[in-house]
Amino acid sequence: MTSASGGADMVDWNLAVATATRLARPGPQITREQARTVVAELRGHALAAEGAVREYTGMRAARLAAHGAAPVLVVDRPGWVRANVAGFRTVIRPLVQKLAARRAETPGGAVLGVVGEKVTGVEVGAVLALLSGKVLGQYETFAAADPGPGPSPSSPAELFDQPRLGTQPAGPGRLLLVAPNIVQVERELDVDPHDFRLWVCLHEETHRTQFSAVPWLRDHVQSEVQSFLAETDVEPVALLERLREVLSPGERPSSGAGTLLDVVQTPNQREILARLTAVMSLLEGHADVVMDGVGPAVVPSVAEIREKFQRRRDKGASRLDLMLRKLLGMDAKLRQYQDGAVFVRGVLDRIGMEGFNRIWTSPNTLPTKDEIHDPAAWVARVGRQSQPKPPDE
Repeated sequence: MTSASGGADMVDWNLAVATATRLARPGPQITREQARTVVAELRGHALAAEGAVREYTGMRAARLAAHGAAPVLVVDRPGWVRANVAGFRTVIRPLVQKLAARRAETPGGAVLGVVGEKVTGVEVGAVLALLSGKVLGQYETFAAADPGPGPSPSSPAELFDQPRLGTQPAGPGRLLLVAPNIVQVERELDVDPHDFRLWVCLHEETHRTQFSAVPWLRDHVQSEVQSFLAETDVEPVALLERLREVLSPGERPSSGAGTLLDVVQTPNQREILARLTAVMSLLEGHADVVMDGVGPAVVPSVAEIREKFQRRRDKGASRLDLMLRKLLGMDAKLRQYQDGAVFVRGVLDRIGMEGFNRIWTSPNTLPTKDEIHDPAAWVARVGRQSQPKPPDE
């Protein structure tokens, strides 16, 4: 499988998909009829979760309808890989253009670019293979415009949606539910499968509601991501110097570095990433709080599911898995759930859901990274402005 970009795309995406599909572990053993049942149930739960999330959060359905419903795709692991590759191509386009311009000025740059594409394609594919077995669901903020299904290579995978690997510009986000992973985790936890599937859908539907009900949120996040990429220093010497600093013990004892992302950050990128971390902590924590808040009314075993799921999340996995999670920044992802949920509950305890929803007013009302750890500070700055004034005596 070859790349047609002639070294201008930075990653051979076809090779990345082929590598990830080859390396991804097979899903749990399941019959065709069982797979059909799971897919149908997840589609139904996604629809049911929509109304429950809107009612609980108070995020206006009229605003959602004005922007149209984002599609729901029930995918297998290769389908998740293809969907994410399509999104990645959209997100990193500014960085690709920057690298292409640099290569054009370098003797032999085109040849080196083709070689680099293939090496990076294999590397990206290996990471996607690892992640494809861990993600239960995902709202694709930067999905490619074409969400249509395509043929799937494995049985009974033809029952699943298979996003095409297109190059279309970004369109409305998509809600992905990774059926094999959901089945695998519900079996590992030994919980009611119907309740667990709806519980997962509540979390992911909350993300869809966040972006659909808040018109500026997607553009804001995209702008921050593109600003981060535009700041990327593509000078090999600078990258090697930062790598040396990260790997040299004692030089920066309090830097907090340790992920692959830390290695390539400039000072400006760290500022942007601090803002993005705060936003993502809010979104993840909000989804966790909503899924548990809605749960008792529609998921009878929600308390058991949360207790077992949290124990699994805290326990982690093998030493190798823990190392990979740290390098890829996945530990930071877990902290986002925890920190964000504490923040959301802290705000709700102080000013309720109506006061909390002021957070969606504009980028200026989003919490800062410091406020995520201090909900009272956010309430003092923003939240209480939404509280009704006491009547005049």
